[in-house]
Amino acid sequence: MSPRALTFVSGNKGKIAEVAAVLGGLYEVRNVDIDLDEFQGEIDDIARRKCEAASEKVDGFVMVEDTSLCFDALGGLPGPYIKWFLKKLGPSGLHQMLSAYDDKGAEAVCAMAFTHGRGLPITVIKGVCKGRIVSPRGPNTFGWDPCFEPLDTGKTFAEMTIEEKNVISHRSKALAALRETLEKN
Repeated sequence: MSPRALTFVSGNKGKIAEVAAVLGGLYEVRNVDIDLDEFQGEIDDIARRKCEAASEKVDGFVMVEDTSLCFDALGGLPGPYIKWFLKKLGPSGLHQMLSAYDDKGAEAVCAMAFTHGRGLPITVIKGVCKGRIVSPRGPNTFGWDPCFEPLDTGKTFAEMTIEEKNVISHRSKALAALRETLEKN
């Protein structure tokens, strides 16, 4: 019996590969790159709205992902708006945003939302990795990885191997919870 199909809406090849690796035995992971609106609001609401928009364009089981980086000293900001902060400031600028604060704590949050079809309920699952914002270290090849250091690691995401990162990252935690949820159903 062949696995059921899941369409992951993303243009990021790294994210697509991670989803396929984790869900591969349960689902045939397909990909479509649709330019969805960038919604505003809280993390769960944004993921839910993106999934609803994706389900209007894709028939069947569809999933989206939204990532946030939340600074403790700033009450959770930039949060889901990290993409725009990173684009304008880069990892060094993100670190400099906290220069006036003693608290450098942060959370990386991955919200995955899925639905089995248009008009059906949407489920949001999150993974969280606690850490702190540091002066950038390691290669500047993926987003804010050079300035995020998960707790008790002594390394930024950028300094880790992909295997090290995938054991503790917000995305890997969300994918593990997603797999568990899907296996139950």
